[in-house]
Amino acid sequence: MTTVLDFTLNAADGALRTVFAKPRASKPCPTLAAQETELSPQEKALSGALMRVNHVGEVCAQALYAAQALGTRDPALREHFQQACRDEGDHLAWTRTRLDELGARPSLLNPLWYAGAFGLGLVASRLGDSLSLGFVVETERQVEAHLASHLDRLPEGDHESRAIVAQMKDDEAVHAQAAQDAGARLLPAPVKALMRTAAKVMTTVAHRI
Repeated sequence: MTTVLDFTLNAADGALRTVFAKPRASKPCPTLAAQETELSPQEKALSGALMRVNHVGEVCAQALYAAQALGTRDPALREHFQQACRDEGDHLAWTRTRLDELGARPSLLNPLWYAGAFGLGLVASRLGDSLSLGFVVETERQVEAHLASHLDRLPEGDHESRAIVAQMKDDEAVHAQAAQDAGARLLPAPVKALMRTAAKVMTTVAHRI
């Protein structure tokens, strides 16, 4: 009972820190040496909107991994999820810092995004560890594709944002492979399609709100 209570309190603390506190990265923010960013007002607005979407994605990642760590009974798998959550914490910090630099704000709906993602993570964990890991694989692969599309859309001169997104994309591929190696099962096609639809709604709304 004490262990469950500890995990629950830690999850609640993580939620409050993710949504309301300014995160701190454990690793330096990626940069491109000797590159200066000069953006027009329109380019700055576009970069801000895209980085807000990416920040929302990292808010959701914190929620998903925290819920899956809470839901599994396997100590080794719990540590796997908690380490992934810590890794994604760097992404959360980098995107928030870049938002501040661009003069853009985080999504006003971050509490809602967090709650929804946490619920999905709990549902995934109740389906069993292998399917929970399969959910991670599919999520990370969809995020990787999403970040690749942002590299196409970000202004060419926004070197800081592009460096962050490129590093995040590489990291997501590593997380997907780690989950695959840990025993992930392939999700059914309808589930993948539903995940893509939910992600599309989130990214469309977060682009503006």
